[in-house]
Amino acid sequence: MLILPTLPTLLGVMSFAMVTSITPGPNNMMLLASGVNYGFKKTLPHIAGISIGLMVLLLAAGLGLGALLQQWPQLYLGLKLVGVSYMVWLAWKLWHAEAPSEPGLDQTSPAAAGLMGFWGAAAFQWVNPKAWMIAIGAVAGFTAPDGGFSAMLSLALVCALVNAPCVGLWALAGAKLSRFLAEPSRRRAFNALMALLLLASIWPMLGA
Repeated sequence: MLILPTLPTLLGVMSFAMVTSITPGPNNMMLLASGVNYGFKKTLPHIAGISIGLMVLLLAAGLGLGALLQQWPQLYLGLKLVGVSYMVWLAWKLWHAEAPSEPGLDQTSPAAAGLMGFWGAAAFQWVNPKAWMIAIGAVAGFTAPDGGFSAMLSLALVCALVNAPCVGLWALAGAKLSRFLAEPSRRRAFNALMALLLLASIWPMLGA
């Protein structure tokens, strides 16, 4: 049976999930860029992948992986280095992206090759330092050592349900900007700015 948290705990988890999800980070920078370049509808699998990926990551952290990373900081450092390297590569791709002039571009076209899908977004959470910080912080702050699987599942579900609309706002904002950025020179400048912001979002995580 699924054990639901008490109301004060539930409100605390929701507040934590909202703040950590809606603040700028690698996921949100990529969603904003995807909304501009491909539109909100084509970015929906990316949004779903982030939320489901975070839920699975949080479950893994709660069931022992988080403690393992704390016990073996070298392993966490290795994951962080892989994640940072991948984000630098994503920023490079975004900087050089030739985005479509229309958000409704067919996903099979070369210009849509940079569109991240569900599985890519879900897998990215495992090398996203901010996602690890959220998962470990949620487990440490809102679960008891003897909480068991049902408590972890409740926590993960609440975080995922709050996360989806929060990160979705970034994709929606990007889609709203797409008309203004339809001019190729503006679109290139926007993509370059997003690449720089994606790199900037890495900096606070390097010392974590």
